[in-house]
Amino acid sequence: MKKAQLMILVLVAFILVSQVASAEECGITNLAACIPEKIFEFFLSVLNAPLQPLLNWIHSLMTEPVNTSLFASIWSIIVYILSLFYGLFLLFIGFKFLLAGYSPEQRENAKRSLANIIIMMVLVQASYVLYSIALQLSGGLTSAVFNIIDPHFFILTIDNLPNIALQFILTLPYVVQLLITLILLALRYVIVLSGVVLFPIGIFCYFIEPLQSYGKLILNAIFVVMIIPFFYAIIFLASSMLLQIPLFQNMKIVVMIGAFTLVNIGTLLLVVFVIIKAALKIATPIMKVASIVEKVV
Repeated sequence: MKKAQLMILVLVAFILVSQVASAEECGITNLAACIPEKIFEFFLSVLNAPLQPLLNWIHSLMTEPVNTSLFASIWSIIVYILSLFYGLFLLFIGFKFLLAGYSPEQRENAKRSLANIIIMMVLVQASYVLYSIALQLSGGLTSAVFNIIDPHFFILTIDNLPNIALQFILTLPYVVQLLITLILLALRYVIVLSGVVLFPIGIFCYFIEPLQSYGKLILNAIFVVMIIPFFYAIIFLASSMLLQIPLFQNMKIVVMIGAFTLVNIGTLLLVVFVIIKAALKIATPIMKVASIVEKVV
């Protein structure tokens, strides 16, 4: 019992000493109201200490562009392999012009194919620069929205007694949501990093008619994963603005957990959607081939 009392006295003394510089706020006249407030601030600072690194990592993964230079050498190899097909495509289009004869429709079709191949060659060769620019734009948009958000929205604060009580109770669920968001953003970082290699492949497939659906799938998946932090920032901004409504002012921690939960569930649903769509794209031609074989047999 004496040890517990001694620890409480030491804690109170520590808080009072640490607040000597702010004597205007905490003095003899308001000591009874000041001590509980400083105790709450001390405990919240202890709880915020492990949260801050997680929030810093989340902020970095959301706003800072991915370092594509790590995969630059692999990109150059992929582009070199794809460039081996340019000559075959041009030769094929040349044959189409020869076989078109005086048919305006076939010649127009050959001209369109030539234009598509030229555009494809230019975009594939410039895919690294285009991908880097897209990442810069995505990061810039996300940073612009993120800078509007109140920086105190993500940390535990002393606003009112109901909110303080909820923060002490719900800190662990909040940490769990932060960890899930951090894991998802780390996976997104890896996917976007590998996207610099998939991007030229997607462009290449998009301009080849039999492979166009696969090209669309690759490009759509890359751009969705690339831009997703921007929608995260929109959700966080909308959630922070909810705190201006009196109904939500007494449950800030609930709004914070809800924002991160919405982000995490939305991401998981998006991943499931992309996986199902990719499976359908792959399964459709296989089913067509199987039906043809079945009819022949």
